[in-house]
Amino acid sequence: MHDFVSPQRPLVLGSTSPYRRELLQRLRLPFSVLAPDVDETPQPGEAPRELARRLALAKARAVAAQQPGAVVIGSDQVADLAGHALGKPHTHERALAQLRLMSGHSVVFQTAVAVVCQATGFEQVDLAAVTVRFRSLAEDEMERYLRAEQPYDCAGSAKSEGLGISLLDAIDSDDPTALVGLPLIRTCRLLRAAGLVLP
Repeated sequence: MHDFVSPQRPLVLGSTSPYRRELLQRLRLPFSVLAPDVDETPQPGEAPRELARRLALAKARAVAAQQPGAVVIGSDQVADLAGHALGKPHTHERALAQLRLMSGHSVVFQTAVAVVCQATGFEQVDLAAVTVRFRSLAEDEMERYLRAEQPYDCAGSAKSEGLGISLLDAIDSDDPTALVGLPLIRTCRLLRAAGLVLP
């Protein structure tokens, strides 16, 4: 049995993502941010959901090693198109290629969250799968969207909290913040399990 963490134990977000930081602020808990140093290369034959889980845990562990007394959150998102992982495009050309692949199809955004506290030996990981159905997209629509939104740091190039919502037919999820990058329902569950008091 793990010792419960006191509400005063520091909370650290192991991510440089501004989207995750914004989401975590909703919980009104004080937290700091540390960048995890993790190799995000997929392993041979690794399924997108397993990749997301492994990387979320690796990020939380990497930061927890530097902050052993803190409760650390790590998260990762992989866009899953028929078992094929689509990561962050980083360039306009790759983003356009991703949108062409996703046009008219359903894509599952696998968003994993891990919470680790080295001091208490607490370590749990959970995953929220969000199914997103894309409309059939015309070439000029994709170009206009990319020029306006520039979603090059988003898995699958689809920034649903912005203009990307116009590309979609439907979103199916039991944890709506997962698509933006941090599944807050699951995050709250894990933080409570680690001993933090919410709200």
